[in-house]
Amino acid sequence: MIAGVVIVAVIAIVLIVVAAQSSEFRVKRSAALAASAPALFAQVNDFRNWAKWSPFERLDPNMTKSYEGTTQGAGAIYRWSGNKKAGEGAVTITESRPYDLIRMELEFRKPFRAGNTVEFTFVPERERTVVTWDMIGRKNFVSKVMCMFVNMDKMVGRDFEDGLTKLGAVAQGSPR
Repeated sequence: MIAGVVIVAVIAIVLIVVAAQSSEFRVKRSAALAASAPALFAQVNDFRNWAKWSPFERLDPNMTKSYEGTTQGAGAIYRWSGNKKAGEGAVTITESRPYDLIRMELEFRKPFRAGNTVEFTFVPERERTVVTWDMIGRKNFVSKVMCMFVNMDKMVGRDFEDGLTKLGAVAQGSPR
């Protein structure tokens, strides 16, 4: 009987801790890159350029990709389907302000369903441009439990850092 009460109490505590977590998450990284805002903006604003710098493109070399809507800017859509690491989903540019901001809606279908907002901002500073890659989303109960064991900021943040570094290298070779 005491063991049953202890088990129920532990489960109740875990449920309370999970429920008390924030329902929103944010992963944000910035880097001062030695490239112009127009060159960097052009790399992000056209999904066809992402294979050159996005760390997520390397998750599955055989990933199926398609592009819809406009070729760049608001209305451009990129769909992918790949292995378990790459999953399946789509990203749509919803706002594109030249050399300043690109906002997107990111929809994952596999391995789990989720919808997030992604933003890239470009701020010129002397000979560099500070690029910020920001992803904001909501956590349901299951993702709150996962976040107790997996630090999403560190995991995804490393990918953002790698992507920003590669973005800078690619954009340096682009016309200004």
